[in-house]
Amino acid sequence: MSTFHIWTLGCQMNQADSLKLAAGLERLGYRASEGEDDADLVVVNTCSVRQHAEDRAYSRLGMLGKRRQQGASLRIAVMGCMVGPKTDELERRFPYVDAWARPQQFDPILALADEASAGRDVSLGELGTLAELAGDGMRRTYGIPAGPTAFVPVIHGCDKFCTYCIVPLRRGREQSRPSADILDEVRFLADHGVREVTLLGQTVEAYGHDLADEQVDLATIFEGIEAIEGIARTRFLTSYPRDMTDRIIDAVADLPKVCEHFNIPVQSGSNAMLERMRRGYPVELFEERLARIRSRMPNAVIATDVIVGCPGESEAEFAETIALLERARFNVIHVAAYSPRPGTYAARHLPDDVPAEVKKQRLQVIEGLHAASAETHNARLVGTTLEVLVEREEQGRATGRTRGGQLVHFPGVKQVGRLVDVVVEQSTPWSLQARAVDAIALAVR
Repeated sequence: MSTFHIWTLGCQMNQADSLKLAAGLERLGYRASEGEDDADLVVVNTCSVRQHAEDRAYSRLGMLGKRRQQGASLRIAVMGCMVGPKTDELERRFPYVDAWARPQQFDPILALADEASAGRDVSLGELGTLAELAGDGMRRTYGIPAGPTAFVPVIHGCDKFCTYCIVPLRRGREQSRPSADILDEVRFLADHGVREVTLLGQTVEAYGHDLADEQVDLATIFEGIEAIEGIARTRFLTSYPRDMTDRIIDAVADLPKVCEHFNIPVQSGSNAMLERMRRGYPVELFEERLARIRSRMPNAVIATDVIVGCPGESEAEFAETIALLERARFNVIHVAAYSPRPGTYAARHLPDDVPAEVKKQRLQVIEGLHAASAETHNARLVGTTLEVLVEREEQGRATGRTRGGQLVHFPGVKQVGRLVDVVVEQSTPWSLQARAVDAIALAVR
């Protein structure tokens, strides 16, 4: 039987794409291998948001190329955001790659797999054909995750075109999935033991605006999942301030399964910088959305993203970002230093004029703010009882997440997939240590 291995970089959307591709390959008669060494087909699913991610992909492709030179018969495919509309430069650099596929365009890899399996001991006619997988067949192919949580894309692409971002150029314009398809996938996942789904989109609240034949939004999907037996929790990311309507916020507050957990990138606290970034909103609108969330859900967990060192960022503009972070009191702050992405507006028209050492210093300042803020928020949870969905176990220790996304470790066995009430005993900025309520009750007896 032919085997495959998928090496995935980047965001949750890439993870979801890899899982779908794996399901498609399995329908073609392939079997997943644990590593690359015993795989007939190796797929590298790439990310281009940061230069570091591209560098890792280049390194992996270089190693695969050496294996081919040494006589290995494996086929190599590359997919994801590194693959743009033109692959001439990549093809020259990596001539041994057999197939290139843009995000969600699985056909080139499936065709390669179909061709590579010809003459092997697998009858593709019995297990499925490439024609059956093409088009609607692949759209309705769902992968089964290894644990009790799963990512479900609801909208692909992005229409925002921020100056620094390569995603719209690689993933294309926004395209929402029909609501029936999404709910069918969630039912499929529930039937296979999934307890928590995370709805994905580059700007997830934009879901539905392009569906002319049905009046739906993200809240509609939340409402549909409430009726699906087996699913205990619904999450969603990534948010965009201008698309986050009162109806969506109210749905998060009112629907029992939707977690009160928001990831809302602000990117900068300076209106001048936001305008250069073409983010499409001022700081005042961002803070108004935060206020609305906290008025409905005072204990909501809110994370944000910040980019430091974008072209032209002055000390005064950076200081405005610090001031916003201090006002907003985020639970989590994800921070990255700007790096030019070829093809973006910023790379073409805005000089990368903030010195590397300044970027590093600003990065460290915000990392310090994150650590302090996360430590304060987590310390307040000591002594409280929280619900944890257990995702994995190792050596008698269970690990899972609260509704707010905090990572929790506690003694436990045979708990994966269960919702467990725990009492928090210790905290760090990064995780919580706890004990199951049932274990405490037994100890008291």
